[in-house]
Amino acid sequence: MRFDLETEKIDALIQLAIKEDIGTGDITTENLFHDSLIVEGVFIAKENGVIAGLPVVEYFFSKLDKGVSLKQNVRDGTFVKKGETIASIKGSAKTLLSGERIALNFLQRVSGIATLTAQFVERIKPLKTAIMDTRKTIPGWRYLEKYAVAMGGGVNHRMGLYDQVLIKDNHLDILKVETGLKPVSTSSHISIIEKAVSALRQKIKKGILVEVETRTLEEVAGALKAGVDIILFDNMNIAQLEEVVKMVKNWKSSKGRRKPLTEASGNITLENVRLVAQTGVDRISVGAITHSAKALDISLEISRQ
Repeated sequence: MRFDLETEKIDALIQLAIKEDIGTGDITTENLFHDSLIVEGVFIAKENGVIAGLPVVEYFFSKLDKGVSLKQNVRDGTFVKKGETIASIKGSAKTLLSGERIALNFLQRVSGIATLTAQFVERIKPLKTAIMDTRKTIPGWRYLEKYAVAMGGGVNHRMGLYDQVLIKDNHLDILKVETGLKPVSTSSHISIIEKAVSALRQKIKKGILVEVETRTLEEVAGALKAGVDIILFDNMNIAQLEEVVKMVKNWKSSKGRRKPLTEASGNITLENVRLVAQTGVDRISVGAITHSAKALDISLEISRQ
């Protein structure tokens, strides 16, 4: 998936990292070396993985010192092997030493997410199901973490609460209480979903997608009748997924309206993701690719010019 990194969207995060780590100055480095000392360094992958975040590193160092130059040996989204040099850097010893940890924190975290995403994508090939991210991200890091997902071959879900409707289980349960309908009533499921979608369609801008999270066959039927764009199947087992996917495919939609996309979510792992994809769902959203990704081991080795 194409994702052009917009550096202005990470500027606040970069500035926060500088303030947090360097603060008023690196008292060790500043008192050991002269400003004129120039050194070179190389970023080396210490394990196999997908690299992402090199433009972030370059932008970060430019904020510290315009005299630093970074040469990328690979592009973001590239799979590298252990021991491979992924970039070289040249600049003031003070700048490189002071910025080393921040640069690696960004590069390792973003590459780790890209690597885990790529593993999920690889597990379901050659099926056409999309691996998608969620909003389960570190506060302030969402833009970068979704960039990492794209670099790993995944697809971005909504960026936040503002760019797509997603009616979740708690929305429906609260609406049921408000209207006095019993949660166990099949007809109430359908009625609530239809009412919620109808109310939203009247208020939101045209073109905004409407998705509904469903837990039962009755709720799926309600979502189909409401004419939503995407139906999310939450925590359903393989047999249930096969049934609801078939149900959507056999649905005779209203004239001029497309059948909704189908999405599976909940407890998706590398071990079961292929079984989920084989049910025929269009999308699988995986919170783990951001909230549980292990940082990719990368080092910065610096030597005198």
